Parts: sequence; C-alpha cells; structure tokens
Amino acid sequence: MREFSARELNDYLCGTTGKPLLLDVREPWEFDRACIEGSTLVPMRQIGDHIHTLNNDDEIIVICHHGIRSRVVCRFLESEGFSNVINLSGGVAAWAKDVDHQMPTY
Repeated sequence: MREFSARELNDYLCGTTGKPLLLDVREPWEFDRACIEGSTLVPMRQIGDHIHTLNNDDEIIVICHHGIRSRVVCRFLESEGFSNVINLSGGVAAWAKDVDHQMPTY
C-alpha cells in the first residue's frame, strides 16, 4: 500500500492522465458534509458487500476523515488481491487544511 499526503494526491491528480477511483469510506453524513470532487462513497462497513463491483486492476485511492479507516480498507483490499491501492494520509481533514481551504471541516 502506498500513502499520499493531501498535497501529493492533489499533484498526482493534476498530473495524471489516468482516472483512479477515489473511494471514500466514511459515513454518508460525513460525505454529505465534505468530499473530494469525483469521489465515490462506499462506507467502510459496506466494502465487503461491494468488493465485487471494484476492479482489482484499477488504481484505488481510499479516503476517510483522518486516514485511519482508509488504511484499514487498503489492507483489506490488499488481502483480497488488490495491488494498486493508495491511502490518503490525513484524510479529508488534511485535504481541507492543505489543498481546498473552502472545504468544510468537522
């Protein structure tokens, strides 16, 4: 599993021609409050039910509030054969602080 800081992820997204899956694993109320544009919500507790909808060849960037839940999901995905997963270290809290100063915090 790789880890990106918020700034590294922003630079990566600005520079890549590919389209990684931005997988947000927070709860719906959190996602409604603040999310990174283009991200897809699948709450952590539902990952097992939705794993068949994910392509293990895709690059998947996993996002949560502070980077803890997303790290757990990254490890789970790796255990299920996903080899191209990236954790957003610091989560949306770091994204709001370092990249998108207009993003609401909670």
